Amino acid sequence: MDLIVVLTVVSALFILIGLADPVAARLRLPVAVVLAAFGIALGAGATFFWRTDLTDALNPVALAILNLPIRSSLFLYVFLPILIFQVTLSLNLRRMLDDWVPILVLAVVAVAVATAVVGLALYPFAGLPLMACLLIGAIVSTTDPSAVVSIFRATPAPQRLARIVEGESLLNDAAAIALFGVFFAVLAIGVEGPTISAALAGFPWLLAGGALAGWAAALGTVALIHRLPDHPLAQVSITVALPFLVYLLADAVLAVSGVVAVVAAGLTVNFLAPGRLSPPTLAKLRDTWDLLAYWAGGLIFVMAALLVPRLLAQATWADLGLVLVTVLAALVARAMILFGLLPLLTALRVSPRVETPYRLAILWGGLRGAVTLALALAVTESFRIPPEIKREVGIVATGFTLFTLIVQGTTLRWVIARLGLDRLSPLDLALSRQVVAVALQSVRETVADAARDLGLNRDIVRDEAKRFAERLDKAVAGAEDGTNIPDRDRVTLGLVALAGRERDLILDAFRDGLISAQLANRLLADSDRIIERTRAGGRTEYRLAARAGLRAGRAQRLVELLHNRLRVSGPLARLTADRFERIVTLRLILRALHGFIDTRIRRIHGRRVADLLHELLDRRTDETERELEGLQLQFPGYAETLERRLIRQTTLAQEEREYAALVDDGLIGPELRTALMDDLASRRARLAERPVLDLTVQKTDLIRSFPLFAAMDEPARRLLGRTLRTVYAAPGDIILRRSEKPRQVWFIASGAVESDTAGRILRLGRGEMFGHLAVISGKSRKSQVRAITHCTLLALDEGRFMALLRRNAALRAAVQASADKRGVKLDLSGLDA
Repeated sequence: MDLIVVLTVVSALFILIGLADPVAARLRLPVAVVLAAFGIALGAGATFFWRTDLTDALNPVALAILNLPIRSSLFLYVFLPILIFQVTLSLNLRRMLDDWVPILVLAVVAVAVATAVVGLALYPFAGLPLMACLLIGAIVSTTDPSAVVSIFRATPAPQRLARIVEGESLLNDAAAIALFGVFFAVLAIGVEGPTISAALAGFPWLLAGGALAGWAAALGTVALIHRLPDHPLAQVSITVALPFLVYLLADAVLAVSGVVAVVAAGLTVNFLAPGRLSPPTLAKLRDTWDLLAYWAGGLIFVMAALLVPRLLAQATWADLGLVLVTVLAALVARAMILFGLLPLLTALRVSPRVETPYRLAILWGGLRGAVTLALALAVTESFRIPPEIKREVGIVATGFTLFTLIVQGTTLRWVIARLGLDRLSPLDLALSRQVVAVALQSVRETVADAARDLGLNRDIVRDEAKRFAERLDKAVAGAEDGTNIPDRDRVTLGLVALAGRERDLILDAFRDGLISAQLANRLLADSDRIIERTRAGGRTEYRLAARAGLRAGRAQRLVELLHNRLRVSGPLARLTADRFERIVTLRLILRALHGFIDTRIRRIHGRRVADLLHELLDRRTDETERELEGLQLQFPGYAETLERRLIRQTTLAQEEREYAALVDDGLIGPELRTALMDDLASRRARLAERPVLDLTVQKTDLIRSFPLFAAMDEPARRLLGRTLRTVYAAPGDIILRRSEKPRQVWFIASGAVESDTAGRILRLGRGEMFGHLAVISGKSRKSQVRAITHCTLLALDEGRFMALLRRNAALRAAVQASADKRGVKLDLSGLDA
């Protein structure tokens, strides 16, 4: 094929892709519908010019279009990995992990139900084996995620619902393609294939094996690019190779699902990259993949649409009936999930409640596209599939895809409007008015200052200011018009705006280099949870969501267990340092929110609401302070180290802004600018490394501050530090049980515990000990000791405790005082050294 002709065709394809978005926006249609229309028109035009006698000038171009090497392998091995990998990179993974149960259940169950319902519906009419009908069911069970997501971009849908549907659509393709491979292997002739029972039994391994392969490949890739911090283009280039290599590795070498492998690889990179790539490189990475996915998505739809005339060339009226049966069966299967399984998940409290209008929109918005056509093409290309099956698969899958695009795609926006999903709720409408009013107030202040600085004509400025003031007064009046909105909702509006401002401050801190991308993602996820729960439940949910963000979580308990039982301290140190950094940063952000209440929210909602928000914010700040104080008692000195680092980062950001202003003013030349920027970059790189939380040093500091060991000399304290074991306990943990003979003595370095002896409660705090009386007497305990706060305990085994008791007079005095406090007779005179 002539190179000039090839370049002409490729250029035309990219022009069509570039025009698809504006045309779709103008026609108010899904982009997939427009791209498919472009592809069909291009194929029809090429066929016309090749066959017409009007002119031969366009014959080379028409022939080139008709002879494009469009194969299923092109879609499955080139375009599909790009699209899936980009979607996984764009997901809010930390928030999606909150809803992994409904996402996974909906994805797997939806594919299985759709495959079964469509296959069983076709079986009496198609004249094909049941396995062939199930193969068609697996092919048409894939959905186009972009079409589903566009529903929520066009409507004020709850964010959590949008995440669940987006995640389900992504995993839906992976499960459907894996199931397609199972039925394809059963139907293939000329090779010894598995039985249907064996193939279905191996289906879970297809998914699990693909996930493991993708996870392992992504770990290696992230480790490699982490070693290339000075070469951002090389880092991005390596990630481009990852989805293709992992797809080939899983599909061709390991015989597991390549699509699932790409999903796992993308999710792993999404989770790990923010902590291992610089913010500019991470932005470059996401921009690169957005562009690649934009091209791949456009090409896959246009090129797949070119296949439509070929796949439908032998269609009959009977085939049209089978297409209609497939359409009805697919809608019934989707309805079973939306109106059967989804309410069940809601009742089990693992999925949000989905209103009926949203379920109807999702039902009608299940468009099919290039993946369905690519799988159908794979069947029609295979010489191992019987001809009658190939013909029916091609016609039914193509006709079904055309129905979803032409009928459902073109009417989707009308359906959304009829369901009332394009209208804002009263609360959302009030929130939008509030945002407009606050924004216009800021604009008025900015424009007034700019007009004064520019020395514009006063009469013109006065006239325009009057016009703008009228608009502002209308906006403020609209925001203050709360006759239909209860005061409770006005407080909710203020809290949502406050949480939104918190989100903005987190992003500002990230842009200024004050916090890492990993920390920013965690804080943003917490802010999003607060916004969603506040919109649903008002101030009560605001406080509950804020407290949930402060809690240590299950991972903290797990790493504490590893440290306490197995002496594995690395995970505990890292996770505790993460929590320290998060709480220190959150405390600074919360303090900055009071000014936003006074300057913005008070203007809209008045003093009473503003005062209430101040009170709620003060409570949240106090809870954050208490959490930080508890950590400081457990790990003294580390919070101060983080605050010192934060001050240096703030100073560095201000210094960088000042240099940039001097460069803009022409006061700094390019040579000096380069030297200054290099110095700033090196200092920023040093500050980017978070101080290490050394638990060994922390234990030494705890021993040094412990009153009982204050009189010991430094060598003796170091020796004691090697024998003491640090144990961390959470509120409610049982440290010692009744009738248990203790083998060690516990010293409370921070926190408090409660000793229960036959209903007699004794509380012990920092500087006290327990377990010592039973060790000295050699009897089983009659008390149960439970932690009532987060505690740091120093444990010493009984032999070393008795040796220390003989040497340390202060310890003997403390033991005697403890026995007297409990009313226990104890004679330690024989232990004097």
